[in-house]
Amino acid sequence: MTRVIALDVGGTYIKGGAAGEDGILHESDRWFTGAERGPDAVLETVLAAARELADRHAPAAAGIAVPGIVDETAGTSVLAANLGWHGLPLRDWLAEELGLPVALGHDVRAGGLAEARIGAGRGSRDFLFVPVGTGIAAAVMSDGQAVTGSHVRAGELGHLVVRPGGQPCPCGGRGCLETVASAAAIARRYTAATGEDAVTAKHVGERAAAGDQAAVTVWNEAIEALADALAAAITMLDPGRIVIGGGLARAGDPYFTPLRAAVAERLTFQTMPRILPAELGHEAGCQGAALLAHDLLQRKAGR
Repeated sequence: MTRVIALDVGGTYIKGGAAGEDGILHESDRWFTGAERGPDAVLETVLAAARELADRHAPAAAGIAVPGIVDETAGTSVLAANLGWHGLPLRDWLAEELGLPVALGHDVRAGGLAEARIGAGRGSRDFLFVPVGTGIAAAVMSDGQAVTGSHVRAGELGHLVVRPGGQPCPCGGRGCLETVASAAAIARRYTAATGEDAVTAKHVGERAAAGDQAAVTVWNEAIEALADALAAAITMLDPGRIVIGGGLARAGDPYFTPLRAAVAERLTFQTMPRILPAELGHEAGCQGAALLAHDLLQRKAGR
């Protein structure tokens, strides 16, 4: 029996699914976000996708995870720059559209929740979930819950300055982690070094493994920068694990072996946490949204 539906709104796709009594996704679907059509069109696509799922599954609640700055308590998308959303009362609008209780979450924090319960964070009291993809973010997980911070901005690891005076970042800073270690940065830096277009971070990793010197340099610089950021996070937070998600998590040993070594080199008195790939892949955010909706039903039932 379907109990909840879930949506994870990304810059390219909206992922959707349905979950049963346990909150675990058993069916999934996706729609093009179409962000180039403007914020109102994106919102209408989200509402239409939610209506489609609700009509198909007759759920008792819905969960939705969105990027950017999210105030889960107020139910507001404070800022989702890629979608053009500013101060959007998304939870209330979706609840009105569906006639259902709705839980709103931040996409990375929702992903961290999913990894905590059914993924690579199982059994760990405190860990970091760090998706490394087009950008870099983090969910700081403590006792199974994501820390939001006083201004709902906790976890912006990608904007930790690791190369002072380095490349400009869209956030307005210079030398942010994202400018060196994200998948987009790896591809961009390789193109700058070689003049070759249409190369992805995956290609760079493969070429580095094959001995392409430009690829080796870009790949190693990305790993070193991420190790700097993770060492700082370890010093501040003392996590038991660091769970790496996003596209680069699929690179396997050529990524994780040097990353673990680079982090270990930077630590002195700190305890080295386990650094391991996420288990839920691209489904983490949607699965987390389903769990948020499941938890909402549990609270309403007084459990």
